[in-house]
Amino acid sequence: MGKGTRARSRGELVSEDAELTIRDATLDDVDAVVAIEREAFADPWSVRSFRELVGRPEVVFEVAVAGEESGASLLGYAIVYVGDSDGDLANIATAASARRKGIGRRLLRHVLGSARGRGAHVIFLEVRESNQVARAMYESEGFTGVGRRARYYAHPVEDALILRKELG
Repeated sequence: MGKGTRARSRGELVSEDAELTIRDATLDDVDAVVAIEREAFADPWSVRSFRELVGRPEVVFEVAVAGEESGASLLGYAIVYVGDSDGDLANIATAASARRKGIGRRLLRHVLGSARGRGAHVIFLEVRESNQVARAMYESEGFTGVGRRARYYAHPVEDALILRKELG
């Protein structure tokens, strides 16, 4: 765990300086997740897609929440599909108001730890070639390029870079 954090029960992570909790997503979180999804991506997933992932054993679906439970604000989410010893970081985003504050990085580290706990040894992801901010974060977290998917993204059309990380 990073400096200034402490473990909590149920796999939650709390930042002592930002009171951030990372926990499993619930159906009650889906509307806030969808709002972040729509503001972050040109081709967002549907409400149904997120609802179907909640509670599935092969999916790590976690949210970052700030504040007390009754007045909590959902700041980000991440989804990793885990199969055998591989995982696929399918989606990660933070609210516009929460960007550039380290929340995405903490969320990434947490879901990777959760995926490792479910047996994943390697994680793959696709990222837009033009997304320099995300690419820099992934590379600083140990991801390396292993391929390209031509015209992977539709809105706008763009190649995806395939990145990989050994979880150890």
